[in-house]
Amino acid sequence: MRTRLSLPAIVALALLAAFTIFITWRAKKLEAAIRDRADEPELINKAAPSFELPTLDGQKVSLADYHGKKKLVLTFWASWCGPCKTEMPVLRQFYQRHRNDADKFELLAISIDDTHREAERAATEMKLPFPVLWDERSQAATAYGVDAIPALFIINENGKVIYANIGFDPTLEFILAQRLGFKVTPNTGGAGDGDSSN
Repeated sequence: MRTRLSLPAIVALALLAAFTIFITWRAKKLEAAIRDRADEPELINKAAPSFELPTLDGQKVSLADYHGKKKLVLTFWASWCGPCKTEMPVLRQFYQRHRNDADKFELLAISIDDTHREAERAATEMKLPFPVLWDERSQAATAYGVDAIPALFIINENGKVIYANIGFDPTLEFILAQRLGFKVTPNTGGAGDGDSSN
């Protein structure tokens, strides 16, 4: 024998179903908003925070050195970072391939290693051809909102951040070529020019 639900029970079930649908919809909307916010870092289309840091050989380099002159690629990294070790050969290859266009851009690798020695050893082992800076107290990293590495930023000639990415992106060479205004070549990624990325 079946029991019929009372009117209050039916209303309660309808309200519970409506509430469940609303909560699910709201959760999905919040999840999408968080994902979209993470996809576009806060610095995009804003002035890049200024910095002045020493290179590994002791020279001072600042953001102002490049203002009005050339685009700047900044990558925050450390010797102990696995994804950084994947990114650096790609950056090295890109830099060497486009070194004749040095008047158009510069690439600066900003190490957040604990010691100068660790940063220097890693830069030497990876044969980095571009300037390596040491952010001893992570002041620049903090100014750029870096909470994970590698973190890459492209800054235009006017000092505005036009691209930012956290983590290693396998399409990095394509992105750099596109954002820096170089012809995109089919040979993107991997080893090239007799160089090994191992």
